[in-house]
Amino acid sequence: MTLDVQMTTDEVLTADTHLIQSFADLNALKQNDARTVIVSAEGALVRDSEGNELIDGIGGLWCVNVGHRRKEIIDAIHLQLNELDFYSTFYNFTHPTAAALSSKIASLAPGHLNKVYFANSGSVANDSAVRMLHHYNNRLGRPNKKKILSRIGAYHGSTHLSIAMTTPAYSEGWDSANDLVHHLRSPHFWREGEGMSEAEFLDALEADLEQSIERMGAENIAAFIAEPIMGAGGVIVAPEGYHIRMAAVCAANDIKYISDEVVTAFGRLGHFFASKDVFGVTPDIITTAKGLTSGYQPMSATIISDEIHDVISGPGSMFLHGMTYSGHPAAAAAGLANIALMERDQLPQQVRTTGKIFENALRGLSDLEIVGEVRGSHFMIGIEFIKDKATKAPFTPEDQIGLKIARATQKRGLIARPLGNILILSPPLILTEEQIGQIAEILRESILEVTANR
Repeated sequence: MTLDVQMTTDEVLTADTHLIQSFADLNALKQNDARTVIVSAEGALVRDSEGNELIDGIGGLWCVNVGHRRKEIIDAIHLQLNELDFYSTFYNFTHPTAAALSSKIASLAPGHLNKVYFANSGSVANDSAVRMLHHYNNRLGRPNKKKILSRIGAYHGSTHLSIAMTTPAYSEGWDSANDLVHHLRSPHFWREGEGMSEAEFLDALEADLEQSIERMGAENIAAFIAEPIMGAGGVIVAPEGYHIRMAAVCAANDIKYISDEVVTAFGRLGHFFASKDVFGVTPDIITTAKGLTSGYQPMSATIISDEIHDVISGPGSMFLHGMTYSGHPAAAAAGLANIALMERDQLPQQVRTTGKIFENALRGLSDLEIVGEVRGSHFMIGIEFIKDKATKAPFTPEDQIGLKIARATQKRGLIARPLGNILILSPPLILTEEQIGQIAEILRESILEVTANR
């Protein structure tokens, strides 16, 4: 028996009225012309239901790192499903692929991050990290040490807890566990460092952390959570040395450091993990998802230090946390095949060259009238649009500048992600120099078109 889902565009859009899309204007989606139907993909390209071929400039959603339709991963999933379709990792059960993947991840992670908990999304990975640290502090007789320090501009997920750790702009009108979270200053120098040198701004960010700890009490703070480069909050890169300085303050106050590498891990910045290799920090916990399987299966990992694990696994402690699909055989097989492919093709090493070509090509758009800042690193770039370069005056939400430019790029064969006044590019890591040139050309033409028509 085969599953036949051959449908016309109209049939898909009719059926799609029952589907709730994520982070979408649900009212706008009632209009069929507001949706795009993607039906197939290969390499760095996708095809829509009307036969248009598009460069996947967002890599699915930060995640299709090795590109679409890689036979190595598809075959590994198929073989695994034929051997063992599913079994849980609850209680005393395990299976070969989950065990092998946890071992492989531990070998790639920095320092003594040797213990791995699997789930199915970055949101749950971050929730799991906090739950583990809360239990860790309970075990140590510190029941009040539960608060989490995050940052304005952060994105850590959309479950009830992870959305609280995310920048408040993402939860407007929605409730969250915000009583647990304190947001520090945004580390965005271009926007927030007015009147300061970058060194002075870094000092101010460190002072903000120290003052927050003093005001809240270190005995009440469990962790500081940070993305090496902020993703969906606007691709914000903190000043050089920021993570080392923040980690030192946290260590001095017995506050655990969680590095949210849901986006940055598995090659996007040229390394399997960016925390240590790019930013010089060995955190207490790393969370990851997306590139772990390149999106071929939903999977995330919360990687904790031996020290944390020793406390939560001591005598008399039950690990009362679990997800049915934790370490799912097919997802674990996808992860193993994905990492093997990256190692075989030396993809992270390749990104150190092609990622810089991509970054420099997009930085070349800075000469355009409405481009205020091009920021990010390698295959993780944000372009912020402004009305006036001298004042950095932003466009209003009603201008829909990011959306208009994204629609113009799609018309020319490139999918880009609009985020208010920002356009985000996070393509597969396999882009050729020719494709990089095409993306830069499409972006330039699209920005010029929207500029002329505003």
